[in-house]
Amino acid sequence: MIPKTFNEVIDLGDGREIKLETGKLAKQAHGSVVVQMGNAMLLCTVVSSYKESSLDFFPLTVDYREKFAAAGRYPGGFFKREARPSDGEVLTMRIVDRVLRPLFPSDYRTETQVMIQLMSHDEDVMPDALAGLAASTAIQLSDIPFETAISEARVGRVNGEFVINPSRSQLLESDIDMIIGASADSVMMVEGEMDEISEEEMAEAIQFAHEHIKKQVEAQLRLAEAFGKKPTREYNPGKEDEAIEKKVHEAAYQKIYDIAKGGHSKRDRGEAFSAVKEEVLALFSEEELEENEKLIKTYFNKVEKEAVRELTLAEGIRLDGRKTDEIRPIWCETDYLPSVHGSAIFTRGETQALATVTLGTSREANTIDMPTHQGEETFYLHYNFPPFCTGEAYPIRGTSRREIGHGNLAQRALKGMLPENNPYTVRVVSEVLESNGSSSMATVCAGTMAMMDAGIKMKKPVSGIAMGLISDGERHAVLSDILGDEDHLGDMDFKVTGTADGITACQMDIKVKGLPYEILVKALKQARNGRLHILEKLTETISEPNESVKAHAPKIITRRIPNEFIGALIGPGGKVIQELQKTTGTEIVINEDPVTEEGIVEILGTKQEGIDKVLAKIDSVTFKPEKGSVYEVTVVKVLDFGVVVEYNDAPGNEVLLHISELAWERTENVSDVLKLGDVLDVKYFGVDPRTKKPKVSRKALMEKPERSPRKEDEDKKS
Repeated sequence: MIPKTFNEVIDLGDGREIKLETGKLAKQAHGSVVVQMGNAMLLCTVVSSYKESSLDFFPLTVDYREKFAAAGRYPGGFFKREARPSDGEVLTMRIVDRVLRPLFPSDYRTETQVMIQLMSHDEDVMPDALAGLAASTAIQLSDIPFETAISEARVGRVNGEFVINPSRSQLLESDIDMIIGASADSVMMVEGEMDEISEEEMAEAIQFAHEHIKKQVEAQLRLAEAFGKKPTREYNPGKEDEAIEKKVHEAAYQKIYDIAKGGHSKRDRGEAFSAVKEEVLALFSEEELEENEKLIKTYFNKVEKEAVRELTLAEGIRLDGRKTDEIRPIWCETDYLPSVHGSAIFTRGETQALATVTLGTSREANTIDMPTHQGEETFYLHYNFPPFCTGEAYPIRGTSRREIGHGNLAQRALKGMLPENNPYTVRVVSEVLESNGSSSMATVCAGTMAMMDAGIKMKKPVSGIAMGLISDGERHAVLSDILGDEDHLGDMDFKVTGTADGITACQMDIKVKGLPYEILVKALKQARNGRLHILEKLTETISEPNESVKAHAPKIITRRIPNEFIGALIGPGGKVIQELQKTTGTEIVINEDPVTEEGIVEILGTKQEGIDKVLAKIDSVTFKPEKGSVYEVTVVKVLDFGVVVEYNDAPGNEVLLHISELAWERTENVSDVLKLGDVLDVKYFGVDPRTKKPKVSRKALMEKPERSPRKEDEDKKS
């Protein structure tokens, strides 16, 4: 018998609905829900161990997977089975994790896993916008301690009107693509890309999404109530000791405050804080340390956070001595690496990124093969964050989720500024060499300069800045160009990128509850001032894209040819094109335009001479003589019944000049008139309806001799 189900419906206000269902699937999970919009269905489960972990952090895993069967497709590859998550799946995991994680109790230490699976796909529904709603609903249906229900929604703007959870086709016409995560009271996460919008427009988009999220939160609470809200489980909240907390505070607060006020470098400051920590630990006996060392260190970290925040709020002074709106010193350099197609160094304070650009053909495009989306990216950016950039040593085990997320943010910031007619596939790689505050924004700046150095005709240069916020409810300080420590100690970390004319991408994590929109807009405007300052530094280094690509970089020429000539250019078994690439030192790629069915030929080479030879071959292959036109030809073969001639303007294109078309008078021997290598003009008459072959004539260009009366009489008699 099918079990009883509990359902809720969320009306999106435009005829579309989101349905929540529980009670039918995955009943052994601690919470499970099916979220459906159109034909798209996501199953989300949550399980949290009842046994406390020995780890000193909250071991939360958020996993999002798209099943190929959901779209009626087979996985690619040899094994025909879903394997490691794609970058798109990882990005969805991150946007859900960033909203959920802060809402679990800070002292909760049990292994918790949220699994979201796309089980059915709808072309008109983008499932990543539903993942946060699914995760929060599953948690609400469980007994896991969690502060408040949340949800996430995508917002677009088409023809000036905001659209909630737009389809992929609508996004193609939208100038905004943002996902917002929020509770009923507070916005907590924003991520997306925009087409140079203003700070006020961005705030309006966030507010629009928040109003829809409030309805989604209410639906979750109604479903949990109908299903039967489970009592929140009890767990060991961890040890507390007021006496120890007071002792640590009295011993450390002022010392930390004074060190923080000293404006030291990251290393010196870290060493000074560590020295104070050792002094605090020395105040306790070996027996006390054996029992409470972890608790003492926790209280020390709490005091450190309190002192640094108070310094900024009370005196407007930051850890490195800067004012709240001050940007660290910047230096930049382009063309640093001699062999790459484009390179740039961007250094801001103790953060440094070295970006490289590689130019290629459509063959180097990045293939996207997900159940919900297939396509190619001709611009993509990769971000690497090695251990040495923070002075650490640890094993490297593949690309981290953080690297994927930061690279995607920088890619979204820059991609809108590529020219429409850019012929290249462009790969940007950012190597983070130092990090103390927003290496992703350093990547945007280095990437901009590297592309201009490579000769990419960017519409406008882009810069980025990481901002922070410290607030105690009454006082607040907006911090420009935050340090790594300020990111950890603050109430908001938001990164904003843009041109001089508007925002192109953003990523925000907001920890303070009920942040007024006025403060958000103020922070965004302060970010704009910082962006423009950084942009000025970039354009001092390189103000315009280089006129051409570097001498050792490939030049690319694109030529369209009629579909009927593609086979001739490729040749049997690829013989013609392979030989052409070998002799010209070029790379040739031929694609077919699905709309016009023309052949798109891309020629990539470092030497213009080789490219010109390929173009000449294309002209030769696609040559079509026009009826009535005169062409210069060369005799390439002498036959008994005529000569074979080659068009001088189209080498390789040959046609028979019949013996009867050599001269007006009768020709007995071809060799009496023409020999091998002779150059002459012929007139083209089109296809001869009798022979069905092209007809050319030499005699048509010669004056016809006058016939004598006697010859005419003889002809009549005959």
